[in-house]
Amino acid sequence: MDNEEPTLKDLNFRALHGISVAVCGTVGSGKSSLLSCILGEMPKISGEVKVCGSTAYVSQSPWIQSGTIEDNILFGKEMERDWYEKVLEACSLIKDLEILQHGDQTVIGERGINLSGGQKQRIQIARALYQDADIFLFDDPFSALDAHTGSQVFKECILGLLASKTVIYVTHQVEFLPTADLILVMRGGKIAQVGKYQEILESSNEFMELICAHKNSLSALDSISVNKVDAFSLNQETEIAESAEETNTTIPQGQLVQEEERERGKVGVLVYWKYITTAYKGALVPLVLLAQIFIQVLEIASNYWMTWAAPVSEDMAPPVSSMVLIIVFATMALGSSLCTLAWALLLATAGYKTATILFEKMHLSIFRAPMSYFDSTPSGRILNRASEDQSEVDTSVPYLIGSYAYAIIQLPATILIMSLVTWQVFVVFLPVTALCIWYQRYYIETGRELSRLIGVCWSPIIQQFTETLTGSTTIRSFGKEMDFKGRNGRLMDDYSRPNFYSTAAMQWLSLRLEMLSSLIFALCLVFLVTIPANLIDPGISGLAVMYGLSLSTEQSFIIRSFCALEISMISVERISQYTSITSEPPLFTQKDVSLGDSWPIQGEIMLENLQVRYAPQLPFVLRGISCTFPGGMKSGIVGRTGSGKSTLTQALFRIIDPTVGRILIDNVDICTIGLHDLRSRLSIVPQDPTMYEGTIRNNLDPLEEYTDAQIWEALECCQLGDEVRNKEFKLDSPVTENGENWSMGQRQLLCLGRVVLKKSKILVLDEATASVDTATDILIQKTLREHFSDSTVITIAHRITSVLDSDMILLLDNGIAVEYDTPTKLLEDKSSKFSQLALEYMARTV
Repeated sequence: MDNEEPTLKDLNFRALHGISVAVCGTVGSGKSSLLSCILGEMPKISGEVKVCGSTAYVSQSPWIQSGTIEDNILFGKEMERDWYEKVLEACSLIKDLEILQHGDQTVIGERGINLSGGQKQRIQIARALYQDADIFLFDDPFSALDAHTGSQVFKECILGLLASKTVIYVTHQVEFLPTADLILVMRGGKIAQVGKYQEILESSNEFMELICAHKNSLSALDSISVNKVDAFSLNQETEIAESAEETNTTIPQGQLVQEEERERGKVGVLVYWKYITTAYKGALVPLVLLAQIFIQVLEIASNYWMTWAAPVSEDMAPPVSSMVLIIVFATMALGSSLCTLAWALLLATAGYKTATILFEKMHLSIFRAPMSYFDSTPSGRILNRASEDQSEVDTSVPYLIGSYAYAIIQLPATILIMSLVTWQVFVVFLPVTALCIWYQRYYIETGRELSRLIGVCWSPIIQQFTETLTGSTTIRSFGKEMDFKGRNGRLMDDYSRPNFYSTAAMQWLSLRLEMLSSLIFALCLVFLVTIPANLIDPGISGLAVMYGLSLSTEQSFIIRSFCALEISMISVERISQYTSITSEPPLFTQKDVSLGDSWPIQGEIMLENLQVRYAPQLPFVLRGISCTFPGGMKSGIVGRTGSGKSTLTQALFRIIDPTVGRILIDNVDICTIGLHDLRSRLSIVPQDPTMYEGTIRNNLDPLEEYTDAQIWEALECCQLGDEVRNKEFKLDSPVTENGENWSMGQRQLLCLGRVVLKKSKILVLDEATASVDTATDILIQKTLREHFSDSTVITIAHRITSVLDSDMILLLDNGIAVEYDTPTKLLEDKSSKFSQLALEYMARTV
C-alpha cells in the first residue's frame, strides 16, 4: 500500500464563502476523490484541508434510507413547513408527490427501490438543501435527470436557493459550467486548470476538447433553428407532467413495505411434522426412539442390578460373586454407552440433514423469487432468517427434540419404580402435575409471542447496520453520527425489551416448577421414612430416593423442554415461510430445445399491444405499445421520467411479465421459453453498475470463458485499456466490495466491457454512459457501432446525443408509444415530441 501512487496530489485551491465551483474532467481524473478529500473520507498523506462551516453532500450513487420520503428529506431535522415546500419546489418533486397516493408519507423501499434514479437523486438534493448548511458538495447528481428536469433543478437549486452558499459541484455536463464562479479541470489526480469559464476556454486545449466534444455531439441538431428563449417557451407549452417512475410499485391499499409477517397462536402440528420428516422422510425417527428406549432400559436394569446384587451390610451374603456383579454391570454400562453414542449420532445426522435441506429450500426459494418480492422485503428480514433462525435450527432444535423425547421415555420408567415402592406419592404427584401443566399453558402463550416478536425486532437492526455502512460518507458529511447511534440504540432497546421479558417469563415458570418439584421430593422422603423398616429392602429404599429426586426433576424438565422446543420451532416456522415464496416462471421449458444455440439469429424484437402493470390493483405502466425493433439495427428509447422506458426493459427480460399482449424475438413469444435461455441470450448495461469483490479479470469474465487477449480487447473497446495497463497487477488488479476503488464512470465502462466480451445478438444500454464525459461517450458510441454492427442495440438515454446515431427512435410518453421513426424525420418535424426534447437539450446551457 505504501508504494501505491496517490489518488490526488499537488492540490492547491481555496473556495471562498458564497462562490460556486464546478469540477470537470475525464473519467477517473479524480473529481469524486476531490470531494471525498474535502469531506475527510480519504487518508491524507501530507498537506492540510480546512473546512469552515457545516457541510451537505449529494453522492453520485444515490443513498436513500428505508422510510418515508419526508424522513429522507428532513434527515433528523425538525419540520419547517415553508422551507420544506420551497425545497420540494426547487427539486421539482411536487408533481411526483401529487401522483403518489401517500405523498411524502410514501414508504420508500430499501435503497429507494420503488423510485427512479432521477427521483432518488432529487430526494438526495432536497435532503441536502433542507439542512441549510454552509457548504454544499454535489457529485454529478444531474446526470440522472432528463434535459428539462436537470436544467430546472440546476437553476432553482444552484442558482436559486444556494446562490449565497459555497457550492462545489462535479459535472460531466459542460453546459452547466459557464455559470460557475470558478472551474477546476482535473487530470490524473491533479488540478490541471483553475479559473473562470472564458479564461480556461482561451488558455487550455484540454478544456477546449471537452467543450468541442459537446458541441460536436450537437452537430446533428443544427437543423433545429430556434433560440434558447423560444426553446424554453416551447418546453413550457409542451411540458409533460412527470409521473411516478415506472418502477414505482406503491400499493394503493397500503405502503410498499409492510410489517414483517408473523404467525399467531401455537405452532402448528404441520410444522413439527415437516421438521421430523424432512430428513430421509422421517426414517431415522424410530431409530432415535429405539435407541432412547434401550438407554433407559439398560440404565434402570444396571441400577436395579447394583441394588439387588450388592450387600447392604457386611453380615449379609452377596447373592452373586463380585466378578459376576462387575461383568454384568460393565456389560449393561457398555451397552448403555453404545446406545447413547448411536442415539447422539442418529440425532446429529437427522438434525444436520434437516437443517441443510431447509436452508437449501429457503436459499433456492429466495433466489427464484421475483423482483417484486425484493422490492417489498428489506434485506434485513432475509438475513435474519438466514442467520438467527437458521442458527436456531442448526443447533437448538435437534438438541431440544432429543432431550424432550428422552425425558418423555424416562418419565414412565421413573413412575414405574416409584409405584412399586411409594405409590402414596402419586396422591400428591397427579394434582401437582396438573398444576404444572396449567402453569406451562399459561406461560407458553406469552413466551411464544415474545419469541416471535424477538425475531421480528432483530431484522430492523440488521437493516440499520447495512444502510448505515452503505451511507457512512453521507452520514458523516451531514454530521449525523450521533443521530444514527441513537437510532441504533433505540432499535437495540426494542430488541432487548422482549428478550428480557422472555427470559424473565421463563424464570417465572422455572421458579414455580422447581418449588412444586421440591414439594414432591419432600413428600417422597416423608413416605419412605414412615414406612416400617421390615416392609422394604434398604437398597430398594435408596433406589426409590434416587428416583424420587429424578421424578421431581423430570417433571420440571419436561415442561421446560416443551416450552423451549415450542419457542425454537418458531424458527422452523419462519424458515418454512421463506421456502414457499411465489417463484418466477421456470428457468427451462420444453420449447428451449427447439430454439437451438444460435437463437436469436436476426435479433428482431416485436411488441404487440404490450400492456404491463406491476400488480393487479395498479394502473398500467405500458399501455398498448406496438412496434418492431428491426434485427441488427440500433434503436433509441427516449422520454421523460416515468414514461415507461425501464419498464419496457424489464418486460424484455421478463422481470415482469406482460399483462396483455406479447413480446416476440425472432417470432418466438418470450413468455413460452425458459428464463435461463431468454436472459442468457440478451445483454444489458444497467444505469447502476454492479461490480464484485475480486479482480478486474473475474469481474469481466466471471465464468472464465475468455482468453486474456479477448479481455484486453474488451478493455480497449470500453476505453479502459490504458487505465488497467498502468496498474501494478494489470488484469489481476483488485476490485473492492461494490467496486468502491473505481470511479462511477469506470464502473459503468467495466460493465460495458462485460457485454463486449459476451457479444450477444441483443444489447440493451440503460443510461450506460450517464457518468462519463461527452468525449468518452462519443468514443464508446463509435466502438459499439463497430463491435455490435450486426446486433440489435437498444439505447435508453437522457443524453439525446447518445441516440442520435440510432436507426430508429421510440419516444414514450406516459406508457404510450407516441412516436417511432428515424431521428432525421423526427427532427425535421418541428411539432414532434422528440424534436421538442432535442430543443430542451440544446437549450440546457444556462
